[in-house]
Amino acid sequence: MATERRGWSLARQLLVLQVIIVGVLVVAGAVLAFLDVAARTKASSRDEVVAVATTIADTPAIVDAVEAPDPSVVLQPFTNRVLDDTGIDFVTIMDTNGRRWTHPDPGQIGARYLGHIEQALAGHVFVETYTGTLGPSIRAVAPIRDGRKIVALVSVGITLDAIAGQVRDRLVLLALVAAGALTIGMAGTYLVNRRLARQTHGLGPAELSRRLEYHEAILHTVREGLLLVDPAGRVTLCNDGARELLDLRGDVEGRALTDLGLPAEMVASMASDRATRDELHLTERRVLVVNSAPVRSGDRAHGTVVTLRDHTDLQRLSGELDSVRGFAESLRSQAHEAANRLHTVVSLVELGRYDEAVEFATAELALAQRLTDRVVDAVSEPVLAALLLGKAAEASERGVELVITPETEIDDAVLGGALAQRDVVTILGNLIDNGLDAALEGGSTPRVYVTARTENGELLLRVEDTGTGLTAGEVAFDRGWSTKADGRGLGLALVRQAVRRGHGTIEVGQGDRGAVFTVRLPAALVKSP
Repeated sequence: MATERRGWSLARQLLVLQVIIVGVLVVAGAVLAFLDVAARTKASSRDEVVAVATTIADTPAIVDAVEAPDPSVVLQPFTNRVLDDTGIDFVTIMDTNGRRWTHPDPGQIGARYLGHIEQALAGHVFVETYTGTLGPSIRAVAPIRDGRKIVALVSVGITLDAIAGQVRDRLVLLALVAAGALTIGMAGTYLVNRRLARQTHGLGPAELSRRLEYHEAILHTVREGLLLVDPAGRVTLCNDGARELLDLRGDVEGRALTDLGLPAEMVASMASDRATRDELHLTERRVLVVNSAPVRSGDRAHGTVVTLRDHTDLQRLSGELDSVRGFAESLRSQAHEAANRLHTVVSLVELGRYDEAVEFATAELALAQRLTDRVVDAVSEPVLAALLLGKAAEASERGVELVITPETEIDDAVLGGALAQRDVVTILGNLIDNGLDAALEGGSTPRVYVTARTENGELLLRVEDTGTGLTAGEVAFDRGWSTKADGRGLGLALVRQAVRRGHGTIEVGQGDRGAVFTVRLPAALVKSP
């Protein structure tokens, strides 16, 4: 089956483009450098022939030799020495009619000079390119004066072949420099693109674009929160789900975790270099499940990936399920005890002890009925009444007496809505559970005292136990704090969260009997009577 042909990767495309660019730049630079070298060499040659020509014209011995009967006898050896000492190709000294007295080729002496001499005869030094007996050359022609009178002319030249030879010598060095630059450029381009290929995993532009679109779509559509934290503890990525779950505002990326206003234990978990799994953490309004995993490439740490899931509703349902389970266990225990009592009553009847049977049967019922009557008379709110009756049965089973104080008085349907009922169940249920645990550790007659009433439009909840007391203060409301070695330490943290969510207050202190927790919830959660 034919497969779709994969195009060039981004790294390969950039490599080819960079090779072309580097090659064009190096070739263009080499051409420009060659043209500059040629121009500079030609200009240098012009300056040289002018300097030599003017120097010879100003030499007094030349004037004396010109006036001799045979000037060539003196001038030819002189010009040969000049040719040996300089890079000049020819020096021709002539009379004002252009007849040569000197020449590199002695056979040309006496012949007419090939070139222009009019400007020199007019007293000017000029430079021209002309083809003479040695071929094309750059030559300077200067007048030789005896005082103010022009008595002869001198022409000094360098052939174009000699100039081209100088350019060729420099061109070799230029080519080596260009080749070195091209090699270094290609090597650097190759290394950079190898690194780019590793970082892009050999993907092409279309694949990278498609993956980026998928990446953005996933980040903005998933409900779970996602955070990427670098090794320094700064947020490098935060999706919409994380912003909502953590109640973050403004620009988050680039900020340190410690600057986001999150609980310290959550920050420590997110910034840890170890993996965490399904840790429960509390914010001001939510219960979150936090998972984190460090990201490594070899021995190098790149940071931590953190995922967040909202566990608030599930935690509330779990609390309600625990309450229902507690009711069921209480009913099971009571059914078992009732069966035992029934067997005892039957046995007493069979033995003919009717009075003792009646007394035994009604004693437990009277105690349970008194507790039920006390709760029902004091608490007309059905949710709170059911909670207190369930906790009373649980306390009795655990050997703790749950005392409803005389100050307790709650009218029917005092709580404003299901949300308020859930929060109150969370608060009061966890405080009673904490009190039962503390009372069992505190003494031989464990008791928990519960007060619930409305006061000045507020709902007052107070739980006091006969335990050893509480000295941890606000620390007791942190996630993970517990008086039990095997406790998870979430109950009191949930209490504080529910109180803050309802804009209420919670106080912890030491009473006459033991620890006292007092919660006040504002009128927003309480229906007006």
